[in-house]
Amino acid sequence: MGVLMSKKQQVEKVQKCSSVIAAFKEGVKDRPAPSTSAQSEGSPEAGEKVEEVTPASSEKEKEKESEHKEEDATPGPSNEVSAALREDCQKANQEAWSRLRDGKGVEPEDLVKAHQLTPPAFIRPKRDINDDQPLEVDLAQREQPANDEMCDVCEVWTADDLFPCRTCTRVFHDGCVCELGYLRAEALQTMRETAHTAAGWSCYYCDNMNLLLTEEEMYSLMETFKQCRIIPESFLVSDELLQYRHFVSKQLFDKDLTDEEEEEALAQFAALDPEKHGQIEWIDFLYHESLSVLRKFRTENSLVRLLTAKERDRARAVFQSLDQDKDGIIMEGEMLRAQASWFQKLNQDQESQSCNVSISHVGPISENSPASSGGERSRDDNRAVSWDAFLRESSIYILAARPNSGAMHIRLPQ
Repeated sequence: MGVLMSKKQQVEKVQKCSSVIAAFKEGVKDRPAPSTSAQSEGSPEAGEKVEEVTPASSEKEKEKESEHKEEDATPGPSNEVSAALREDCQKANQEAWSRLRDGKGVEPEDLVKAHQLTPPAFIRPKRDINDDQPLEVDLAQREQPANDEMCDVCEVWTADDLFPCRTCTRVFHDGCVCELGYLRAEALQTMRETAHTAAGWSCYYCDNMNLLLTEEEMYSLMETFKQCRIIPESFLVSDELLQYRHFVSKQLFDKDLTDEEEEEALAQFAALDPEKHGQIEWIDFLYHESLSVLRKFRTENSLVRLLTAKERDRARAVFQSLDQDKDGIIMEGEMLRAQASWFQKLNQDQESQSCNVSISHVGPISENSPASSGGERSRDDNRAVSWDAFLRESSIYILAARPNSGAMHIRLPQ
């Protein structure tokens, strides 16, 4: 009896399910056209209609999407690459202008930044209120400054492994200078070979003539570069230098360069390119322009204040060797030869390009500046020159002899 009752219950359940399904089908028929998702859950007939329409439309949509993707794919990568290149160029250009503003040199290509030491923060000098007043420098009293005992970078003493600067009292480890990222491999080799010789080596502080400029002077120079479309940290060929000279002459003096001035510019190019590569290194061009700015904005008394104790001692030695009768007076011809002698260290292997090279200044110089052709002193070999006058008139040449480069950054006296 229990088995019969259970079968009856099963039959009733099946009947109830059948009635529910029938009612559901009638309800689906009476509803409006359902969405795709509803049809897929509905009756088989509705599902068949969906299968007839949906694949065709989806294939068309896929074809359209693939066409759009092909159209977008063709210019897409090139646009992305060009945009990335432009962004990289803009970033590199901004970094170059930033390094120029802050007085930092060009980063060596082989610099490993992961192991780079933190470079020092350069602070541009500020002119004192008495900057243009005469500075008394005793001829008889040698200063003889002693070099520092510890490396300027790591502040560790290692005796013979330290390389001194010929201009200031700083000393350095070659490894520390390398990891700072201010010297290239060939510059490091020059330091190792010359730092302990009579010629000597200038550290990156003293070698960088641009660090002598104040913020105002540097702003003036950067504006000139921007107006002339000079790109920082780039090479300059002779045509670009001539174009720059033409622009500066037109902007400052409202006149075009003469044929003679163009020849002087080409002679200057040759002096800044001693190895005949056909192009000027950015650093050499920048140092030349920095010296031009100093000659424009600074007095001779101000330039004397830029000299270090080592440079003053060498000037004393040169003057005393010329002053044979020890009366404190030498002739102008002797002074001019002495001024040229500061650059003999640059031409030890290039006697043909020694002190007789004559170049003109480029850049923002005024007509009444000593750097302009009209402002040059007329030469008088018999003019008596005192020690104070010798130091004032020689200061710009002493400063110009600081860089380690073989290029001539200033017009030598004739």
